[in-house]
Amino acid sequence: MTTNVRVREMRWWDIGPVLELERALFPDDAWSKGLFWSELAHARGAGATRRYVVAEEASGSEGGRGGRVVGYAGLAAIDGTGDVQTIAVAQEQWSTGLGSRLLRELLTAATDFECREVLLEVRVDNTRAQRLYERFGFEGVGVRRGYYQPGNVDALVMRLSDPLSAVQGMTHGSQG
Repeated sequence: MTTNVRVREMRWWDIGPVLELERALFPDDAWSKGLFWSELAHARGAGATRRYVVAEEASGSEGGRGGRVVGYAGLAAIDGTGDVQTIAVAQEQWSTGLGSRLLRELLTAATDFECREVLLEVRVDNTRAQRLYERFGFEGVGVRRGYYQPGNVDALVMRLSDPLSAVQGMTHGSQG
């Protein structure tokens, strides 16, 4: 499991390490530094509409900034609908439960934002991620042709109609 990994709020100093992981995992369509800055600007203060978290390896030093970033995730919330903006886990952390932890964080945020549903897009060729989302109750509701550019890869649009029930149902899973 991911016991040596902690999940916390993403801050501005995380953008560099997050970008490194982003580029390693999504070399053809990585987010830009500016996009992460913009998203974080909407995640702070009164009226915040975003929640971004990072997963980092434990550093052993109390009160420090922690260790290496091994995952991150973000959610936007607008008018009762949550939208998973991004979720990523370093390959060496695959199959450890970290993806579930990050998704649970986003769904908890969605309930905090009083979202009645959560949407996301996932590459049609990313069956690993699709299985994760299905375990939480997401269902395919459509396809966006050529959504991921360059590469012209289709996106499967998935919807979760009750994020609160999904979070409650997954509390018996690994908390790590």
